[in-house]
Amino acid sequence: MSVFFRQKFVRIAVGAALAVLMIFGLAMMGSVLGAKPKALPVVLAVLDQPADLPGGGQLAVGKMVQEKVEGLAQLPVKWIRADSEEAALAALDRQEAYGALVIPADFSAGVMSLAGPEPKTAKVKLYMNEGMNAQGVSAVRTILQQVAQNVGTELSKQALQMVGQQTEQIPVGKVQALLAPFQVEEASVHAVGSGNGNGSAPVMLTQIAWMGSLIMSVFLFLAGQGARRAGGAWGAAAGQTIAGLALAAGVSGFLVWMAHSWYGMEMADIGAVWLFLWLAAAAFFLMQSALFNWLGIPAVALLVLLLFFSLPILSLAPEFLPQVTQDWLYSWTPFRYVASGLRSLMYFGGDSGMSLPYGVLWGIAGVSLVVLLASALRPDKARVAKTAELAAATVPAKQG
Repeated sequence: MSVFFRQKFVRIAVGAALAVLMIFGLAMMGSVLGAKPKALPVVLAVLDQPADLPGGGQLAVGKMVQEKVEGLAQLPVKWIRADSEEAALAALDRQEAYGALVIPADFSAGVMSLAGPEPKTAKVKLYMNEGMNAQGVSAVRTILQQVAQNVGTELSKQALQMVGQQTEQIPVGKVQALLAPFQVEEASVHAVGSGNGNGSAPVMLTQIAWMGSLIMSVFLFLAGQGARRAGGAWGAAAGQTIAGLALAAGVSGFLVWMAHSWYGMEMADIGAVWLFLWLAAAAFFLMQSALFNWLGIPAVALLVLLLFFSLPILSLAPEFLPQVTQDWLYSWTPFRYVASGLRSLMYFGGDSGMSLPYGVLWGIAGVSLVVLLASALRPDKARVAKTAELAAATVPAKQG
């Protein structure tokens, strides 16, 4: 047994196991553990008009609510002011916020009516931008509901004190109105539809497109190597490129059809989703093939590591990620741009947020294409070795 433990492969096994644990631990846990929301963008539209008090002066409840919510430093929210409900909804259309809090123009009048003979409950509107990251929307929904509840509790106390100073007996109906000084109306915009995994469909499509492109790249690389050894380096690189782009069209089309037909994934514009996914699959294929043609099969390790490092952060809202992860991984990983582009097409009609994904993917595709075709200029190691061997065998023959 002592002989076994003296073998070098035992030490290699220990080192390799620790290295794998550290690498994949960093990939799967290091970038997301301890993630917590911060500076979640939310639109705040205070449209309330102050109401005139019977004894003089004005009651401006909307302004009070605005000062209260913006003064809560512990909330992980970045408030974006809007001067109208339409402007708030437009910000949601542009994917600038996860939700919106709208206080209507008659809010103060409704609160003031609680002290009168005919109380009229005021209303507050909450809008949830469902098409954006599901985790971010869920966090904003919880925050806004809690804010509305706290504001309602405080207004209820103030209204009860104000009415209690006027009379000792309060009718039951008025008490109920005082306990609920306003109603909360919640609405969703840019709904994700059915079969979309609560908005995770863009991430799933991105992952599947990457894996399909990777498998395709491996086998077309092997086919290109065979053609290259047959004497056609340029023909091999060109054939590899053309076949990959054509297969990317078919693979992306099949993926969209499968998701829609088999699993009921709703898409506003199937054709637009397919074309964008084709671009993404083509960019993936060209990047992967460029690495294969220069590094060989060992490039698989780099591509798999990129996948494992990127997967955990795709499902998280960027405001949840540590700053280091945002700067050193989320800012450049290609998966992020594909997922955001698909989200814009599937849930926002492609009206906004598409310029950056298109620019990044076309850039990746263009640079990778140049690098892939340039690999035809690389000397074939096998052919060089064979030429050297023939030359070495020829020299002794001439000397003899």
